[in-house]
Amino acid sequence: MPLTLRCSLIALALLLGACRSDPIHYHTLSPAQPAGQARAGVDIQIEQLSVPPQVDRTQMVIRQGDSGLAILETEWWGSSLADELRSSLDEQLSNPGAPKRLLRVDVQRFDSIPGRYARMDVQWRLRSLGNAASTLTCRSSLQTPAAGNIDDLVKGHQNNVRQFVDLVGQAASRNACP
Repeated sequence: MPLTLRCSLIALALLLGACRSDPIHYHTLSPAQPAGQARAGVDIQIEQLSVPPQVDRTQMVIRQGDSGLAILETEWWGSSLADELRSSLDEQLSNPGAPKRLLRVDVQRFDSIPGRYARMDVQWRLRSLGNAASTLTCRSSLQTPAAGNIDDLVKGHQNNVRQFVDLVGQAASRNACP
């Protein structure tokens, strides 16, 4: 085999090896197995939902140290974080045919710290249609320990969402913030 052909093949092999990228892993806030708890006697619909802009992306964002953030290029949500959260809440709060209530969700903090915890601080408002007197404004801080890998961190966030759904259901049943 001529030397130039051999060098060309080696160069091509090295170039193809350098182009290889790590696979992207997709995650969701909707648990594979729903909690199976009885739904509140109301159909809670998401009226508005917001999350901090620095974490509202398809790539997962984790905290590093006291002030750093890292965007994980191979760990992605199935959609933007706001869409993932809306989808998970819709799935768990929907109760078609029951009286409707509207929920506004303002996630003020959504922290992912591998090896420590998943945290979600939320200010939320629950109101009945056409009845301004039965409007509740509540605040919840949810935190779940998470091991050092991304899957445990996602499970921590799923747990936080499940706890939040339970709090909203309690508020709807008692007409008071939990």
